[in-house]
Amino acid sequence: MTEQAGAHTPVSAAAISATAPVAGCPSGRRLFGHPVGLWYLAFAEAWERFSYYGMQTLLVLYMVGQLLQPGHIESVAGFAQFRAVVEGVYGPLSIQALASAIFGIYTGLVYLTPVLGGVIADRWLGRTRTILLGATLMTLGHFLMAFDVSFLWALACLAIGTGCFKGNIAVQVGSLYAPEDNARADAFQIFYLGISAGVIASPLVCGTLGEVYGWHYGFGAAGIGMAVGLGVYLAGARFLPVDPPVAGKKHEARHRLSKTDWRVLGLLLAMLPVLALALLGNQQIFNAYMIWAQNSFDFSLLGHTMPTSWLITFDAAASVVMLALSVLFWRLWSRRFPEPDEITKLVIGAGVTVLAFVVLAAGAAQSTNGAKISLWWAVAFHIINSIGFAHLVPVALALYVRMAPKAVGATIVGIFYLHLFVANNLVGWAGTRFETMAADRFWMAHAVVAGVSAVILFGLQRPIKRALAKAAAESSQQGF
Repeated sequence: MTEQAGAHTPVSAAAISATAPVAGCPSGRRLFGHPVGLWYLAFAEAWERFSYYGMQTLLVLYMVGQLLQPGHIESVAGFAQFRAVVEGVYGPLSIQALASAIFGIYTGLVYLTPVLGGVIADRWLGRTRTILLGATLMTLGHFLMAFDVSFLWALACLAIGTGCFKGNIAVQVGSLYAPEDNARADAFQIFYLGISAGVIASPLVCGTLGEVYGWHYGFGAAGIGMAVGLGVYLAGARFLPVDPPVAGKKHEARHRLSKTDWRVLGLLLAMLPVLALALLGNQQIFNAYMIWAQNSFDFSLLGHTMPTSWLITFDAAASVVMLALSVLFWRLWSRRFPEPDEITKLVIGAGVTVLAFVVLAAGAAQSTNGAKISLWWAVAFHIINSIGFAHLVPVALALYVRMAPKAVGATIVGIFYLHLFVANNLVGWAGTRFETMAADRFWMAHAVVAGVSAVILFGLQRPIKRALAKAAAESSQQGF
């Protein structure tokens, strides 16, 4: 979330906004030591994430349980042509495999469109109008999910809307603070807490409504959440930073990349597929894992059956706790020993992810003759995987911010999310193989993929450290 902290030389509207002084804000009011605008942005983002993860939690279960079944699939506008394209790539697909492929395509696009959203904001609309466009499209998309006929249109609205919203609202958070203000880091932590609150609550509300009362009730709740988020953003508009003028070609021409900058960019791009491999298993949680968990775990709890979607709430809560404990651990560690750099932590994260999927594979092996597996296997998996995740995405973002050439620092934020675009497309492809493999082998394959990423990241340690040292030397010579 702190991607703008490292951008000091503006070349685009996004970069300019990240380093704008506090005077650029229309209001100087503060709440608990932070600009009032921060709290509006965090609250709006909480509702946006509530709607996004509420819908995503239900998506595969809904497709397998209803949408792709005979009697429903025929009513989806344009689905025959869409399926022909998908199966032209993947081959003939069963219902579960088709659901996995669609999930991968959709979630992949969600992490590709922020690049488009950044261009729209930089070139034409500015941040505020782009965010409003995104929120409006997402609200429309969630309500369209309530009808089988508009399913594909709903996914399109959600993917484009998320791209317009996701990166630009984070840029606005950074724009509330002067470049030298150390409170920016705290602000992004508050912003992340808003995200976490939305992720934790959405499966409990949307997931329960969808699984217990009907899919469309869950999607409708997600739509209401996004509408509330849009209202919160509009209510706080007067407390947000004023949009800077959009960037022009003449402005960009003043900033040229050095040979070292190009080498750094090459390393950052090379790391994207490696990070995608490291996160393949984590992203699979929303796809094949949900189908397997629904059929494999014993969800009995105090005489009641717990909805499968509640696993996502537990995963989100575990992620928050493990992230906090990881920060605390490394602070205590650094008092007596040198703290590892980002690339070393990435290796650790990938290694822990391997262990998480070994545990999941071991749990899957316990199922014989259709016997249900103890839910404690899921608890162990989610806790260990959350430790790995805490050392992957947040750490990778920090590394990209630190390595990014200053002239293109804001652009790197959009590029960074491309690893999740790749990961989610791999998730869709891997999910199509779920029915053809034994469950323990399927999850062990995810452990192997994470292990491969750990080995590659370990091999990248020296080149990255050399590039960082050379970039730092050039930066100091140029007076930054």
